[in-house]
Amino acid sequence: MDMTYYDHGTPAERWERARMFFDAEDYAAAARVLDGLVAQVPEQTGPRLLLARSYYHSAQLRRAEAELRVVVERDPVEHYARLMLGRTLERQGRQEEADAQLRIASALAGDFAEL
Repeated sequence: MDMTYYDHGTPAERWERARMFFDAEDYAAAARVLDGLVAQVPEQTGPRLLLARSYYHSAQLRRAEAELRVVVERDPVEHYARLMLGRTLERQGRQEEADAQLRIASALAGDFAEL
């Protein structure tokens, strides 16, 4: 497919297209749509988190990590981004770093029993 397909339409239309691809488990296509959308609306957390999830599910772990680190840097108490970052680091075999993020995610979620 031509890249213009992935970049075509308003941000809202592209968000819907990305969600459709993600829900259909076509994570690579979702990432292609979201990459341009995140570039256009970099301040929005939702598209960046879905981009990170798309990268994660399509085994583009370093890209997922990069997007998640941007979210965590901007919003240190974003629990889901911390959880995803921990899982992404685990999949890369970086358990010590993963454990730190997962502990923070648990604390932010109010799950103090696991600490």
